[in-house]
Amino acid sequence: MELKLEVVKIKKPDDLNVIIGQAHFIKTVEDLYEVLIGSVPNIKFGLAFCESSGATLVRADGNDDELRKMAVNNALAVGAGHTFIIFIKNAFPINMLNQIKMVPEVCRIFCASANPLEVIVAQSAQGRGILGVIDGCPPKGVEKDEDIAWRKDFLRKIGYKR
Repeated sequence: MELKLEVVKIKKPDDLNVIIGQAHFIKTVEDLYEVLIGSVPNIKFGLAFCESSGATLVRADGNDDELRKMAVNNALAVGAGHTFIIFIKNAFPINMLNQIKMVPEVCRIFCASANPLEVIVAQSAQGRGILGVIDGCPPKGVEKDEDIAWRKDFLRKIGYKR
């Protein structure tokens, strides 16, 4: 049996957050929509889910047409069954990640990030699946005192710590 590996770059603006995961049921789109719309006031999002049986369509929803289209285009590029991709504006993944994990059909989260992302996809005769993601850049060193001070100050400026 032959296995082909491919790296698929997620196409998105630099500052846009994305969550990529795997789920197992057609109602994933509606359940994720409910979690997202109820997570943060004024959230904007688009999501796409790749069915892996039956009609094998990309199912999509969201409250922002541009983000929905971006999710669909990236889902088609990855092309792995049972994969979902969510693009988010006016919120951070931390605001809804646990709720997404609690959706009964969600199996795993591969990443939640605004970094440049690449998805490692394996393809066999049966189909495609995500092996993992490459999220951002490698470390350039270890934080120093001024880096620690910056991190702590930043978290307080954006309201995640007191």
